[in-house]
Amino acid sequence: MTNFLEPPRLRVGEDIEEERRTTWLELFYDLVFVVAVSQLAHNLKEDISLSGLFGFVVLFIPIWWSWIGTTLYANRFDSDDVVHRLLIGLQMLTAAAMAINIHHGLAESSAGFALSYALGRAVLVIEYIRAGIHIPSARLLTTQYATGFAIAAFFWLISAAVPIPWRFGFWTLGIIIDFVTPLIGSKFQIGLLPHASHLPERFGLFTLIVLGEAIIAVVNGMSQQKWDVLTVIAAVFGLLIAFSWWWVYFDNLGGTPIEMARTHGRISVVNLWLYTHLPLVIGIAAAGVSVEQILLSKPTIALPDSQRWLICGSVALCSLSVSILHRYGVLRYCKIRSQYRLVSAGVLLAIAIFGQGLLPVAIISLVALVSAAQVVQDLYQSRPTTRLVDPEI
Repeated sequence: MTNFLEPPRLRVGEDIEEERRTTWLELFYDLVFVVAVSQLAHNLKEDISLSGLFGFVVLFIPIWWSWIGTTLYANRFDSDDVVHRLLIGLQMLTAAAMAINIHHGLAESSAGFALSYALGRAVLVIEYIRAGIHIPSARLLTTQYATGFAIAAFFWLISAAVPIPWRFGFWTLGIIIDFVTPLIGSKFQIGLLPHASHLPERFGLFTLIVLGEAIIAVVNGMSQQKWDVLTVIAAVFGLLIAFSWWWVYFDNLGGTPIEMARTHGRISVVNLWLYTHLPLVIGIAAAGVSVEQILLSKPTIALPDSQRWLICGSVALCSLSVSILHRYGVLRYCKIRSQYRLVSAGVLLAIAIFGQGLLPVAIISLVALVSAAQVVQDLYQSRPTTRLVDPEI
């Protein structure tokens, strides 16, 4: 901390090529979202049905968007002064309040959840106004963001006073405005693109948070179950699923979207990178829940339909998301890898459709093998001889 009241400074633009790492404050901030994701997973464990999955997604979106809002602001304007630290502290409090209200977030705690989210967005609006005051070159962008996020926060705020189910209509309006605001402000982003080394690292860290749920799932499942050969094998395959998608994601991660936007003016690629991460992290988090449920199920009885669809559908969603990221050069640009991810999503859905009657260990082993096949394909494709043949790989 260099100055007691150091004003926000532009962290992108002229210094875009400088290497920049995640700060200790950002890592500390992430801890609240570890808890929030865990609470979301707990909700889904209690109700693995279409309605339970819908509720999981509805509550996941504002949690993820809260993290995204603070992350994108810090990427452009972070300054380690006292005011910024205090504002981040307030955002941590609002995120913690959201986590507390998640358990009954679509019922009696929904008003508390809405108020917590609205207050968190209000703090973000204050940060953007502060940045606009001190950085004239960014004022068009900060004004656009502050206005859009303030309107969205207003809808969330008044929703707390509206009875269910109308309350959720205001949530929908608020989240739509939240999501559309960066898209409307795209023309102001060209000269203020995110930092090419910092943002991929931040996205990677949130991906690790949700991947951690898969590890927790294996530990919880094994600690509550009497060990036998089938359960141990299922646990190993559960870890293999998490390890495979960690490999696939982080081996292809980079700042390519930001570089493309800077050199070709393709800001749409950055937005695609941002929004496609939502189904990806939802899929990973749901996959962790499904692994735990499989480990807790009767190993000699066919896996229930809801659990089979959850693990196959969630991992298929991950595969489809990564396929899109490959296809448009958001992750490493490669048509072949994109096609393999798409095929794997289809195979996983086929397992869900035709796997009725299979034991839990059979389902999780098939999903793990499909996931591991993506790693094997990447390794095969990365051979020096292959790279000489096809420069797009």
